[in-house]
Amino acid sequence: MPITKQTIAIIGAGGSMGSAIAKHVAGGNYRLLLFDQDYSKLPKLTEEIDQEYSNADVKTMDCAHDCSWEADIIIMAVPHEQEQEIAEKIRDVATQKTVVSIANPIDENFDDLTIKSDISAAEKLQQWLPHSKVVKAFNTTFAADFDQPVIEGQKFDSFIAGNDAQAIETVTELIETVGFNPIKIDDLVFSRTLECMQVLLMQIIHRNNYNRLAGWKVLHN
Repeated sequence: MPITKQTIAIIGAGGSMGSAIAKHVAGGNYRLLLFDQDYSKLPKLTEEIDQEYSNADVKTMDCAHDCSWEADIIIMAVPHEQEQEIAEKIRDVATQKTVVSIANPIDENFDDLTIKSDISAAEKLQQWLPHSKVVKAFNTTFAADFDQPVIEGQKFDSFIAGNDAQAIETVTELIETVGFNPIKIDDLVFSRTLECMQVLLMQIIHRNNYNRLAGWKVLHN
């Protein structure tokens, strides 16, 4: 847990993943700035956070640029197809900041990735934000997992891939705050594997009619 309170901007906070992250990070030593293109989703979210954590430091914003300007950490909780547009809006205020990519670029039938196999959504975000510290995280977990991060005594693993050691540690603290077990991978290139892992998990769930309380676990002794 960071000693100094850090400010987190969650872009797309009104979505299922964005709101799940917001509600569970709010219990940590963080100030939250919430932005969504559909601003009407945010009052209910802030009310739910306040009911759970009465001392949470939460503010809603109506501008992605201003939200990111105030932040130390930026979580891009939006679909991959929206990331470039947002990156262009926040590029000048995201310099040297940790930017978390949670996107899985998968088609609507859960059959395949929507980008070429030789690059990941996270790597493309790094291209669009060349002076930021992009980290891949939270993409291998579902929103339902945040409410129940432990099954049969085992925490879900949450994988973190990035090129900047300090940014990885920053995101590790976030993952520990929400209750997952962090597994660190020191190279953003492995975000390709992480995105493919989630495509596979989505296919398994879809084809077997499982619910989305599901995730990955590395077993070892």
